[in-house]
Amino acid sequence: MKGDPLSEIEWAWVEPGSTYVGSDNRALLSGGPQPRHESRIGYRFQISRDMVSRELANKEIEEGQSMLASESEWQLALERGAINGQNGKVEELADRIRGSYWGKICDGRPWLEGDWTVLACRGWFKGKPKSVFINVNSPSPAFVRLVRRENDPSPLAPRLPTSHPNRKSLVMEEMAISLILGIIPSFTWAYFNASPGYISEGWLNLILGGLFIGIFSSIFWRPRQKTWWAEGSTMVPRR
Repeated sequence: MKGDPLSEIEWAWVEPGSTYVGSDNRALLSGGPQPRHESRIGYRFQISRDMVSRELANKEIEEGQSMLASESEWQLALERGAINGQNGKVEELADRIRGSYWGKICDGRPWLEGDWTVLACRGWFKGKPKSVFINVNSPSPAFVRLVRRENDPSPLAPRLPTSHPNRKSLVMEEMAISLILGIIPSFTWAYFNASPGYISEGWLNLILGGLFIGIFSSIFWRPRQKTWWAEGSTMVPRR
């Protein structure tokens, strides 16, 4: 029966195309692995239209006919309307991530880091898919998404830098946020409300309190970061 994870797998063709994965949000609560980047898939592939049980998937993989889908392949298939999900279920993908996508080859292949800490997955909640990242020590999901690739990825594919190319700008951004959201308001409050001499005697506490507010705000908000676009064999950041 269609949609039954124990039934025969139904495959859907996906033509080459471009898609985006990763997050441009640095907030700790609502963000995800960074950076947001373009992935250009230059090959056709087949993807399982429905989620597949791990038992059936293992048989397919052992026979050498199929493999786990990458995040990029999954996202392109979703945008093409080629896949379905089961509400409340989580499916495993091939990508194994240490904490970011820096160094990733952006041609559709999975991002596989040897010392990975999280497993890339997708969950279906209220009929909509959501990125889910499962810790290495947690149980794996009961479902997976399979693909059959027509061609191997290109050896000349664009690749992200191995680390953030401008860490200094991130430090300056954090300092500016702490100054605007924390330190200046702390001194302003003290100027109008504290007892005489409090600023001259307690200036260090005001600075530390402002820094704490600035750092604490990272849980809920940070400015959007640049998206990396593929240009030939290189990746270029743009707003």
